[in-house]
Amino acid sequence: MRPLDVDSLNPALKNVEYAVRGELAIKAEALREELKNPDNRLPFDKVISSNIGNPQQKGLDQPPITFTRQVAALMEWPELAKLAPNVFPEDVVQRAHELQAEIGSIGAYSHSQGVPFIRKNVAKFIEERDGYPSNPNHIFLTAGASVGVSLLINMLINSPKAGILIPIPQYPLYTASLAQHSGVPLPYLLDESSEWSTSIQSVEDAVKKAQDDGITPRALVIINPGNPTGALLDASTQEALVKLCEKHSLVLLADEVYQNNLHKPETHTFTSFKKVVSQLKSPIPLVSFHSISKGVSGECGRRGGYFECDNFSEEVIALIYKMVSVGLCPPVSGQIGVDSLVRPPKPGQASYGLWLKETSAIHEALASRTHTMSERLNNLPGVSCVDSPGALYLFPQIKLSKAAQDAAKSAGKAPDAFYALGLLDETGICVVPGSGFGQKEGEWHYRLTCLCPGVDEYVGKLEKFHRDWVEKYGEA
Repeated sequence: MRPLDVDSLNPALKNVEYAVRGELAIKAEALREELKNPDNRLPFDKVISSNIGNPQQKGLDQPPITFTRQVAALMEWPELAKLAPNVFPEDVVQRAHELQAEIGSIGAYSHSQGVPFIRKNVAKFIEERDGYPSNPNHIFLTAGASVGVSLLINMLINSPKAGILIPIPQYPLYTASLAQHSGVPLPYLLDESSEWSTSIQSVEDAVKKAQDDGITPRALVIINPGNPTGALLDASTQEALVKLCEKHSLVLLADEVYQNNLHKPETHTFTSFKKVVSQLKSPIPLVSFHSISKGVSGECGRRGGYFECDNFSEEVIALIYKMVSVGLCPPVSGQIGVDSLVRPPKPGQASYGLWLKETSAIHEALASRTHTMSERLNNLPGVSCVDSPGALYLFPQIKLSKAAQDAAKSAGKAPDAFYALGLLDETGICVVPGSGFGQKEGEWHYRLTCLCPGVDEYVGKLEKFHRDWVEKYGEA
């Protein structure tokens, strides 16, 4: 019998890379295990996973929203409402009864597209947010937004010469999905000097280069607010991007999972692409993604999300339905999480006061940490950091001396990966090097979350490491 080895598998899989769960994350887990040994000689007492936006992970302090968890608890075990009659607020019990009547047991398969009742609630959420109608039959509930992204990319890549326009820096889900489905990534550069804004000319240049190379652009990916940058698009840029999609017959893939993570609401507001497309009466096919993993819910492990299709024919919708049916249905517990996301308590309801207190505290903590971290990072020699108005991250640029670059080359590492590995070894802080997201040639960055508590201690470790690094390798 021939042995099963990597060379006998799908060759496209070799090209899949996913930096946020890559080398740094693997090493961080090994160090976390090493810390359990009381005789370890590590120079830190805990590993801080700042490499991924996972708000409720151990070591961070974003608590779950009580309303979400109470509804989930009663859906898991309806008898709780009888056994603990004074524990659950009236509106939670009512919500659970309503969902139970529509779903039944969460241990059963649901409709492959997602529970129809919950899809109708998502449609109402979109209509109230944007002021334009939404068709629940064109909404697909998913196991997190990532599943929907991968599905759409798979469907759009219709030949080895088909490509998807992606921002640089980008969330590596996109390049990983393109590699898996044998598509071509078509990068366009974001402008760091202008708070990571999106340049229409950069997108046009990427389209022209693709066409010159014999590649057919099929879709444009926009992440708004940005990941890893936290940038927020203004309305005029959004309108120009929609018109660009019309000009080049592109599907617009709008990754809007951070729409509720805004740190400067007085100056920066979120506008969905659904609203822009509707206002312009544009015919472009639009897919909008949302998730319960981000925002203030932070329910990453529950795996819930949705995507909405606009300007899609019924034939294409039917094909998408056929594809999602292969997976039977998204997790029902995740679908219930989506319902809580789009239908939070309203003023006057029993759970509203606590819900408002909890969500306000999370918003305030993220805004404060983001500003404090960017301000202090900007005071370090050779570091510049945009004070991002959205999402959960900062993406500071680090200047690295020739000596540092030479040391990285000797170690067989990209310079920013070499820096990040040193940071992990000295402080226990795990970040993601900018090379995992894409960046301009000759520049280096890293992404870290703004979720970590104890900002003074946390940033203090970053500051000390960087100053020691500069003392060791010199300034750039």
